[in-house]
Amino acid sequence: MSKYILAIDQGTTGSTVLVINESLEILGRHTEEFPQIYPKPGWVEHNPHEIMASVQAALVGAIEVSGIDTGQIAGIGITNQRETTVVWDRETSEPIHNAIVWQCRRTADRCQALKDEGREAEIRERTGLVIDAYFAGTKVAWILDHVEGSRARATNGELAFGTIDSFLVWQLTGGERHVTDISNASRTLLMSLKTLNWDSGLLETFDVPAQLLPEIRGCSEVYGTTKGFPGLPDGIPIAGMAGDQQAALFGQACFDLGEAKCTYGTGAFLLMNTGSSPVPSENGLLTTVGWKIGDDVTYVLEGSAFIAGAAVQWLRDGLGVIESAPDIEDLAQQVDGSDGVYFVPALTGLGAPHWQPNARGVICGITRGTTKAHLARATLEGIAFQNLDILNAMSADLKQPLTTLKVDGGAAANNLLMQFQADLLGVELVRPELLETTALGAAFLAGLAVGVWSDLDDVRASWRENRRFNREMDEGEVACTIAGWHNAVARA
Repeated sequence: MSKYILAIDQGTTGSTVLVINESLEILGRHTEEFPQIYPKPGWVEHNPHEIMASVQAALVGAIEVSGIDTGQIAGIGITNQRETTVVWDRETSEPIHNAIVWQCRRTADRCQALKDEGREAEIRERTGLVIDAYFAGTKVAWILDHVEGSRARATNGELAFGTIDSFLVWQLTGGERHVTDISNASRTLLMSLKTLNWDSGLLETFDVPAQLLPEIRGCSEVYGTTKGFPGLPDGIPIAGMAGDQQAALFGQACFDLGEAKCTYGTGAFLLMNTGSSPVPSENGLLTTVGWKIGDDVTYVLEGSAFIAGAAVQWLRDGLGVIESAPDIEDLAQQVDGSDGVYFVPALTGLGAPHWQPNARGVICGITRGTTKAHLARATLEGIAFQNLDILNAMSADLKQPLTTLKVDGGAAANNLLMQFQADLLGVELVRPELLETTALGAAFLAGLAVGVWSDLDDVRASWRENRRFNREMDEGEVACTIAGWHNAVARA
């Protein structure tokens, strides 16, 4: 009898569910989008009920397409938008506020206050992270400070906090399991990289009651089984869990020291496997947990650009330059280059390695001859330039150059973007057959726990390549265009 894995990829703009068999055939796929909520400039929220409705619809849709018997599902893997924060009532399972999304900047002032107190070095040493509104810790405190009576209720153990993985498991198990995995926990500013557990000093610093917190578990184990969830029978093991970027690294089979990937999604995320020991960054990167399987912990260096595919969405929705996101490649190919136009997509600040939350987007170099095709090309190039800055920082931390970069995510299908990225980096880009490596990583982690795959070698043997990209641009031209980018970033 075939064994099937259900992979839930709960992302920033929608939820995708894949039904995958042991041969990595995708038997069913369904994506359901949900609304973005912008209460104020720089604020981003999601309605947790709309998140769950999208997950349920994606589950039903994927299973219907696959035609499988749900009794043959061996396990469920979960991957999720990281740092997005939910607080809910333990008795009713009702959220007490909208989820505060990872992109939200509402706690920037609180972060700045901690920096002004001189806490940055200490917190970075404990967590591997920088003090930034990106992470969950200050989001939790904001909810407790702005929902009347919630602090007292949290201290009394009436409320639960979780990133989206925790909220999904709670819902899937009918409220029986309040857990998170170590990769998501490492993104909260509340977990110690040394002890791999919640840190009482950090909880005090960020004013988060311990009674709110989920249990920290590994990334490939059975956390609980389904109970009373619409569209699924009871008793299916929930067996794999990792934050989206760590899941993508795992889905790219980057299991060895120095292997790296870049995911082109709403943002762009570069992760490199640094092995069994954390590598502190001296160049604005994050040190975080990749995954834990059994007793073995793998650490990573990470650099994130907050805006990647979201810049293309802005061209579509904000400016009306294109009708659909895939249209940007054809439009950009109408010109040979951006003709000196640079777009710094700092629409929500600049992430690694700059960490400038107050930076704003810049389009410069515009002339009378600039067309929407030049703007489209500059948008794609801006995404690639951000990754160049991150990779240079990563190479400096590791004190060795990268030789190969695996790529995935929706925008990795854009050949023009991939070629320009290879031109800038001067390293080989490798694109897999299955671009949805985030969901694939969740499937691998769950499948390992329930015996669909036997070990990491078995997983690696399943991974398949689609295409490679190598530098074609003249080195002098590369150096010139990079210099123009640095000038543009300085204006942001």
